[in-house]
Amino acid sequence: MPPIRYRDDMATYDRYDPEPPELLDCRRCSRLVHWRERVALEKRRAYLDDEYWGRPVPGFGDSGAAILILGLAPGAHGANRTGRMFTGDASGAFLFPALHRCGFTDRPLAEHRNDGLQVRDIFVTSAVRCVPPQNIPTRGEIIACRPWLEREVQGLPNLQVVIGMGKVGHDAYLDLLRSRGRTVIKTRHPFGHANESTMPDGTTLLDTYHVSFRNTNSGKLTEAMLDAVLLRARHLVGI
Repeated sequence: MPPIRYRDDMATYDRYDPEPPELLDCRRCSRLVHWRERVALEKRRAYLDDEYWGRPVPGFGDSGAAILILGLAPGAHGANRTGRMFTGDASGAFLFPALHRCGFTDRPLAEHRNDGLQVRDIFVTSAVRCVPPQNIPTRGEIIACRPWLEREVQGLPNLQVVIGMGKVGHDAYLDLLRSRGRTVIKTRHPFGHANESTMPDGTTLLDTYHVSFRNTNSGKLTEAMLDAVLLRARHLVGI
């Protein structure tokens, strides 16, 4: 499928890439702080010359976005190294070409936070901002990180569709709505690839399997499957 062409004003888009000092200095979860800094110090052999980010990773994208991708957490040698969600690892190598094919970015590759990537109509973040050991955050760590998700969602006044990338992202959005006082019965909104639910606040929760190497390498998530979800999100918001 050829990439969807950008509008001519792409160069003047409003990129929302907040880096509040209180987030970058966050040390609430001692286990995550220890792990993110250990990974950044020890590094992977292929990246020995890189300066790792080694801090909480903020979301990024378009402040006028109607669509939010909500994933799990930064990758150890991906976002924890580059400082941008899904950038620099196998997950990003699968996600960014899909975002480009479906018209959300100006290029199919993303290498680091200062590579000039332009994003339109979508915002990308995760339930947890620091890399967890074995990529498995605890329930308490997800809850501790919820204020950062709340802050980003509040900064997206046009939000209509949330793409829950994996069950953790799916549940994180349901729990965010609950924390806002919305009545959400999780059994009525089960996670499943391409599942679609209307939320009490009028947003739509649209699911996809996570772009983890395990899922993409095994064929559990294919390019066509991810593209279909992204294009469905575009359709739902009318872009």
